[in-house]
Amino acid sequence: MTTAELDDLLSEPTPGAVDAMRRLSGDIVVLGVGGKMGPTLARMAKRASLLAGADRRVFGVSRFSSPQLPRLLQSWGIETVEADLLDPASPARLPDAPNVIYMAGMKFGTTGQEPLTWAMNAYLPAVVCQRYRRSRIAAFSTGNVYGLTPVRSGGSSEHDPLNPIGEYAMSCVGRERMFEYFSRALGVPVVLLRLNYAVEMRYGVLVDIAQRVHAGLPVPLRMGYLNAIWQGDACAMSLQALAHAAAPATALNIAGPEPLSVRAIAEHFAARFGRRATFDGVESDDALLSDARRSHELFGRPLVGAGQLMDWIAEWIGRGGETLGKPTHFEDRAGRF
Repeated sequence: MTTAELDDLLSEPTPGAVDAMRRLSGDIVVLGVGGKMGPTLARMAKRASLLAGADRRVFGVSRFSSPQLPRLLQSWGIETVEADLLDPASPARLPDAPNVIYMAGMKFGTTGQEPLTWAMNAYLPAVVCQRYRRSRIAAFSTGNVYGLTPVRSGGSSEHDPLNPIGEYAMSCVGRERMFEYFSRALGVPVVLLRLNYAVEMRYGVLVDIAQRVHAGLPVPLRMGYLNAIWQGDACAMSLQALAHAAAPATALNIAGPEPLSVRAIAEHFAARFGRRATFDGVESDDALLSDARRSHELFGRPLVGAGQLMDWIAEWIGRGGETLGKPTHFEDRAGRF
């Protein structure tokens, strides 16, 4: 599989995404389209709209530090808008749209850049809500807002209290609170998407483990369990979630259907690579886990299971496929990214 074929596979619309785009009215603007997941989501929105027979414009907004991404997005039929969302002049330049997918934010590199982290994660949502007060918003959040939960519980549900660990997770609670406040104050329909974790062959928690096993490095076990969901499934669910935006704001966990054992994942990759898995530490009784039953009831279970995903990753890593070189630090239990 080539990188272009992988991009095609990631953005292939699910039946649920096509049906959602058929029912949805109006254009879509994706704020923060330049991140790891943004291009997949924007392209799936465009492809699903075409399959649904919906005459819809999809806009992608980003600072676009690389000139290649705008050209690629444009080749997929996505209209690009270059903007620094922290620039006070940027809201006036943003396209109007009744549907907004908010993907802007900061995670990696937050340690040492705490003021920028809070500006991106907690100030910017207020700006966006005021600019798009007549739109519905699906805003990406994270399962990090819950903190650690006992493994035996199966993960945190949307109604559990938030218990963020570390400044990144705290700023993400700030992001949610800003969306919640303006949803109430201005009547903006909002759905908060607590994602945990999206994975493809070039990036993600499963890729981190596969690379360690392939390189003969020990796999850390202190965060002994995790969630993983195929990025294509996560994008499809996020598009469907637009219809569930509400005022006051509501939240949905986007994650795989079951907690996955880090030890078992490493052993699976070791068998695929013909190597021996080694480990560092032992599993703790708690982990960062999300219970995504609510989103699965609404949108169906992910179409790509963990076994299929690990086999794809093993084949990709085993033949030296390109990766993004951005470790997730999933093993960090103190919330430092």
